[in-house]
Amino acid sequence: MKYRHLFFDLDHTLWDFDANAMETLADVYRDLQLQEVGIHDFDFFCQQYLRHNAILWDRYHHGLISADDLKWKRMWRTLLEFKIGNEELARKISGHFLELLPVKKNLFPYTHEILQYLKQKEYKLHLITNGFEKTQWRKLDNSQLGHYFEEVITSEASNSIKPNKEIFEYALKVTNAALKESIMIGDNLDADIQGALNAGMDAVFVNHVKAELNGINPTYMIHHLKELEEIF
Repeated sequence: MKYRHLFFDLDHTLWDFDANAMETLADVYRDLQLQEVGIHDFDFFCQQYLRHNAILWDRYHHGLISADDLKWKRMWRTLLEFKIGNEELARKISGHFLELLPVKKNLFPYTHEILQYLKQKEYKLHLITNGFEKTQWRKLDNSQLGHYFEEVITSEASNSIKPNKEIFEYALKVTNAALKESIMIGDNLDADIQGALNAGMDAVFVNHVKAELNGINPTYMIHHLKELEEIF
């Protein structure tokens, strides 16, 4: 075995964030009666949330905004698309969203199967996630993924964040893994792939959406989780 320790990302790699976010936004829209405050187009509401969420996560990855800013400002910016400048409402939506989101269970196809396959082959599986500690653990528990992983390294626990090399170094230390026998598996070219490569770690780009590489050269690239069987 060339690799022994496999470090997975969670959101957008195994746990289908967009599908789960859409379901959660539908719950929030209903529970908080957002149509009555002027949000008449639910589909547009979802599209704008996902757009602003992606923009602000990228800024969070690079240390430009805090976790708290990310949580509520993605909602604030979405409300502004409807000309609603209400910070109190944005924070209320954010709180309700974060309470409901981790209960959702949508995974990418073949998630359980590939993790079981890798465990049976005696790979040591871990997670490195920029997600929030409490939220990520609830996602793992509710989607029944937690038992596959020996260590779960979050940005909060490590006091660092992907793509910074410190979080990868922290992960190697916690898992007692050698760099040469470790590999990162994730969907984000910057945070997961370039971050791992900068830390000297090989990386598998899980390219679910067939994104352009933009000059980044992952060690491997796949478009479906089942393709990991060809690597491992």
